[in-house]
Amino acid sequence: MVSRGIGLLVGGALVAAGLEDFLIPNHVIDGGITGISIICSHLFGIPIGAFLFVLNLPFLFIGYRQVGKTFALSTLFAITLISILATVMGGIGPATKDPLLASVFGGIIVGIGVGLIIRNGGSSDGTEVVAVLLNEKTPWSVGEIVMFFNVFILGSAGFVFGWNHAMYSLIAYFIGFKTIDITLTGFEETKSIWVITDRHEEIGEAIIQRLGRGVTYLNGQGAFTGESRQVVFSVISRLEEAKLKSIVEEKDPSAFLAIGPIAEVRGGRFKKHSVH
Repeated sequence: MVSRGIGLLVGGALVAAGLEDFLIPNHVIDGGITGISIICSHLFGIPIGAFLFVLNLPFLFIGYRQVGKTFALSTLFAITLISILATVMGGIGPATKDPLLASVFGGIIVGIGVGLIIRNGGSSDGTEVVAVLLNEKTPWSVGEIVMFFNVFILGSAGFVFGWNHAMYSLIAYFIGFKTIDITLTGFEETKSIWVITDRHEEIGEAIIQRLGRGVTYLNGQGAFTGESRQVVFSVISRLEEAKLKSIVEEKDPSAFLAIGPIAEVRGGRFKKHSVH
């Protein structure tokens, strides 16, 4: 509980700093409720913290009913913290007056902050809750719904701040989006590998000995030929991908190799370690 609170605290502080020290002074907006709050703050001259809190309240209620009490309380704590700190930091002044630098570093800082909030069971934006609910009743994915909202919001920045700032906002949003992903999954991306080969034991043994990874042999059958084939399955880190390819090429150049990303690995004996 304490570690969750610290994570939410640090995440909220980073979001507030990214907004007030980089994005807002340079008329660069973020997506979702945060972007709407920035535009409203500019139009009505009211501190952004007030809009962040008030506009997110309805979604907090929805989140409490649909997702759960822990999520709602974590989100309330994060949003309240961001609202207060953003108001306090409003008078400090920008860290840079270059809109491009502000977009890059503001996007990174906000992205890390949002990622920490999500990792600790909360959310910093109500549009995510709406997207989850709409996803259950529409053919669109959560990501597509959030993207639709944000394209509309970021496009609105062009009418308020000018189209150059709208394009800077797109840069900040993209950088923030990728930074959130890195914060959630880490730099050492995990990947799954499938190898269809007649030399499955040789390749499997090499993966075990040279990469230190566990291997599972699966029984497969070619749909076209009807022949039985062995499939080697394993999970590796991104840093081990090149080594894995060299092992397969060395043992069976004609083997079929497929590699795909994995969002999370739990259980088993998978551990992150250095490549030998």
